[in-house]
Amino acid sequence: MHLTCNAWQMQPGAGGAAAGFSLEAIDLPAPQLSAGEALVEIAGCGICGTDLSYFYGGVPTVASPPLILGHEVSGRVVEVATAADEALLGRHVVVPTVIPCRKCELCRSGRANRCLRQRMLGGNYGTRGGFASHVAVPAGELTPIPEDCPLPLARMAVVADAVSTPFQAVRRARLNAGDKVIVIGATGGLGVYVSQWAKLAGAAMVVGIARDAARLDELKAHGLDAAIPVGDGDVDHIRHELWNLCRAGGHNPRWSWTIFEASGTLAGQRLGLDLLTFASKLILVGYAGGDITTALSKVMAYDAEIIGSWGCDPRLYADVIAHVSSGDVDIMPFTETRPMSRIRESFAELKERRSGLRRIVLTNDWAAEPD
Repeated sequence: MHLTCNAWQMQPGAGGAAAGFSLEAIDLPAPQLSAGEALVEIAGCGICGTDLSYFYGGVPTVASPPLILGHEVSGRVVEVATAADEALLGRHVVVPTVIPCRKCELCRSGRANRCLRQRMLGGNYGTRGGFASHVAVPAGELTPIPEDCPLPLARMAVVADAVSTPFQAVRRARLNAGDKVIVIGATGGLGVYVSQWAKLAGAAMVVGIARDAARLDELKAHGLDAAIPVGDGDVDHIRHELWNLCRAGGHNPRWSWTIFEASGTLAGQRLGLDLLTFASKLILVGYAGGDITTALSKVMAYDAEIIGSWGCDPRLYADVIAHVSSGDVDIMPFTETRPMSRIRESFAELKERRSGLRRIVLTNDWAAEPD
């Protein structure tokens, strides 16, 4: 029985939420397990753009602060409430970012990733997320990591969101061998994995579009066949570059593009719509607040598709883990670990976009033997 839990809690300022938030180290009683739950000692928790939006951007959480953020978690099972789950004790696991109800019509129809009753760690599954020493979650939604996985347990936290969300997006796109793919926001936290999954699915050509030319070049070793720096965002220039790439590779540029918008920006969404052409697909992976004005009739005229993709069903995590463990999808160049005691500086650094291509994973420096 674990009697205490350590955590970093998002707390409103003296003037309430409007005055901004702070991150404060706290001690609190360990979660009391309900039937069917497991207690996970956290190894690592990734800092996601959603965490930054809650903390800096004024995006409301479902549960009111104070609360513990963090929904990209890996760790070790140290306690279970039900005897039937005892086989999980001691196992390394990935914790689900969102927890579906498994009972509603959407869940039963195979769309559990969009369960309308789903609960998110640190948002509305209690008030405790992964920036802590321990977290309690339904044991049946945990995904064990094979014992022969060669990667550090803490870094496997990114499987819960950054790696699995693009996996589901590529599945939703119904990619076929030989397809042409564009990844908008290719250097972002989602984009670096969209390109890898697309290539693994058999795409003949994967073109990355982003602002930073140097970072784009780095990704040519990780799924990208070609890169187009977005520059001033001139669509005609980007379209011209795409045509040149197709001609050089023996592809027809006029139809059948699969476009992934992974930047989570309105500019990226506009670009995706502008690049849409005959028999093409636009898959929205990143979320952007605000509205876009466009002529939707061109989607009809092009016989095109616009597809939204939300998160990933935790039951697909095992497939994701298998590909990551084997090296089919590489996470090591795109992650770095830091002790959780550096959470404040890490949030500030990510706000200023100074972390390059890497996802910062905060490790549990309260643990006796941090992973």
